[in-house]
Amino acid sequence: MSDPSRDIRIGDTERQQALQVLGEHMSAGRIDINEYGDRSAKITTAKTRGELMALFYDLPDPRPQFVSPVPMFNEPAKAPARRWESAVVPVVGIAVVILFFALVKNPLIFLLVPAVAILWGQWNGRRR
Repeated sequence: MSDPSRDIRIGDTERQQALQVLGEHMSAGRIDINEYGDRSAKITTAKTRGELMALFYDLPDPRPQFVSPVPMFNEPAKAPARRWESAVVPVVGIAVVILFFALVKNPLIFLLVPAVAILWGQWNGRRR
C-alpha cells in the first residue's frame, strides 16, 4: 500500500528547502556539481512530495521536511440566522442609489455606503 502523503502537492517553499538541503549534500561531497544541476532541475519541476523525495532516495539526512497539510476549509459553516449579515452593505448601497434618484438628489448621500461599511465592520469585529 502506498503512502497517500506522497501525492500531496508541494509549493515553492518546499522546493526552496529541498534545493537548500541538496546544496548541503553537494557541500559535503556526496554529489558533484553535475548531479546537483540535474537534481536541482528536477526539484524545480517537482509537483508532489513523492517526486521530491525520490530525488533524495540515495542520500542520508538531511532530507526535506514537510509540515502536515492543513485543511483549507476549516472554518465552521455560518449559522442560517447570520447569513443575512453579509448582505448589509450591498443592501445599503442599493438603498442609497434608490434614495438618490427618488428623493435626495444630493451626491453626498453616497457617503453613507462607506460609513455603513466601516461601522458594520467595527461592530462585527467586536462581536467575534
